Amino acid sequence: MRRSGIWIAALAALSISASAPLAQTKFGVDKLYILNCGEGVAGDISRWSGVDVGKSMEMSENCYLIHHTQGWLLWDTGIADSIAAMPNGLAPPDPRAIHWHVTKTLASQLEMLSVKPADIKYVAISHSHPDHVGNITMFPQSIVLVQKAEYDWPAPFGQKLRAIASPVNKLEGDHDVFGDGSVTLIATPGHTPGHQSLLVKLPKTGAIVLSGDVVHFQSNWDNRRVPSINTDKDKSAASMQRIADVMTKEHAKLWINHDAAQRKTLKLAPEFYD
Repeated sequence: MRRSGIWIAALAALSISASAPLAQTKFGVDKLYILNCGEGVAGDISRWSGVDVGKSMEMSENCYLIHHTQGWLLWDTGIADSIAAMPNGLAPPDPRAIHWHVTKTLASQLEMLSVKPADIKYVAISHSHPDHVGNITMFPQSIVLVQKAEYDWPAPFGQKLRAIASPVNKLEGDHDVFGDGSVTLIATPGHTPGHQSLLVKLPKTGAIVLSGDVVHFQSNWDNRRVPSINTDKDKSAASMQRIADVMTKEHAKLWINHDAAQRKTLKLAPEFYD
C-alpha cells in the first residue's frame, strides 16, 4: 500500500509538471510590439498644454501590435500610409497643429513581422481622430472595438468609422477583450466623447497602460492639464484620475502615445516586450 501511494504521488507530480507549461501558455499575452505610425512637430504646443504659447514640440504616433494566444490585436492604426509618399509630409491647415510625416508604413512593419492584415483578429481604436484611424480600411476582416459614443459621434471622424466595411463591436464601458484580464479596454471619455485607453498585462514586463490621447505628453500628465481641444474638460480630468487609479492598483507603467521623448527610450519593432 505504501509503495502504491508513493507511485500514485509520483504520477501526480509528473502530470502536474507536464501540464505546467501548457497552463502558462494557454492564456494571456506573450508579445507587444511598438510600431512607428508617424512622426510630427506641433506648431504651438499650448493647444495641448495651455502653456508655452507659440512653442513647437516634437510629437510621435504609435501603434501597438499585441499577440495573445487567441489571436492578434492592433491598438490604433496611425497616420495614413499614403502620407509616406508625400516628400514634405502632411502640413495642417492650421500651422499651430501637427505637421505629420510617415517614415515607415504600417503595412511594411506588419510585413517585417510576417503578420498579414487578415491575421489580425481585433483592431481596437482609442478614438476616431485621423492620426489614430488613418489605416483603418486596411483591416476589413478584423473586428473593430470602439466605444459606441465614439461610433455615434456626429463628426467627420466618427463618420469615417461608420463608413468602414469591418464588423464593429460598439462598446459601452470597459471591456475584457480576451476574457482573461490580460487586455482590457478602459473607457476614458473627454478628449473625444468615446475615447478609450488600453491596459495590457505582460508576463515579464508587467502592466502597461496605453494612453491613447487621454494625455499627450509627460508634463501634461504630471500637471493634469486638459487640452483646450478636448470635447469635455470635466470628463477629461476624471479620466486622468481613472488612469492614475488603475496604475496604482495594477502597478502599471504609462506609455504616452504622442510623447516623442518617451518613445526614444522604448524598444520599437522588431524588438518586443513580453
